[in-house]
Amino acid sequence: MSALEQIQFDKDGLIPAIVQDFATGEILMFAWMNEKSLALTIEKQQAVYYSRSRKKLWFKGEESGHTQLIKEIYTDCDNDVILIKVEQVGGIACHTGRKSCFFQKLDNNNWKNMAKVLKDPKDIYG
Repeated sequence: MSALEQIQFDKDGLIPAIVQDFATGEILMFAWMNEKSLALTIEKQQAVYYSRSRKKLWFKGEESGHTQLIKEIYTDCDNDVILIKVEQVGGIACHTGRKSCFFQKLDNNNWKNMAKVLKDPKDIYG
């Protein structure tokens, strides 16, 4: 059985993917993958996700240039979640221009921004 055949995709053919900085261990983002995006990620050693809103493959960095080079790929004990350790090119993983998508911390029942914008999204996406 191939590595892809062992993955337990959900009823929609998707699997959640947690993306972690290989060097620091920081969680950068969360995305969805389908069988094709996972196969391309493995083949190209560059992150490819599935956009549920656009219903198409999403090559990370195709617009921003902030690609993710694959260092390691893991699955959990049930083979229904993927953990991808990456080298984040350009140091920005979030479409808001921050290093990580996880920059809002719950503080006294309010969400507080904990990270600075490294690059204005208008400068990234036009």
